[in-house]
Amino acid sequence: MSATRDPGLQPERTRLAWRRTALAMTVVVLLAVRLALTGGPAGALPAALAVLGWVAVVTLCWRRSSTVGAAARGGRTLALVGLGTAGFALLGVLLVLRGV
Repeated sequence: MSATRDPGLQPERTRLAWRRTALAMTVVVLLAVRLALTGGPAGALPAALAVLGWVAVVTLCWRRSSTVGAAARGGRTLALVGLGTAGFALLGVLLVLRGV
């Protein structure tokens, strides 16, 4: 009996989940940048922070999705992406409430 397991479609589903996360964050960043461009200097700092956070999270998502199936069990990666996702969700809610 072989000790290897067949992952089936799990690696593909995981890659798609990381891509959806990155896509959702991209939309929030674009809305924040739009607010900064039309709302004056008050929106520049949140937009700049959103872009920096987006770059960090997309980099982590890309690294994480490209190592699916291998030893991709980094302890802090998931925590950082989770924190970034929560921050972007809050920013998205604030943008919606502001009417952007």
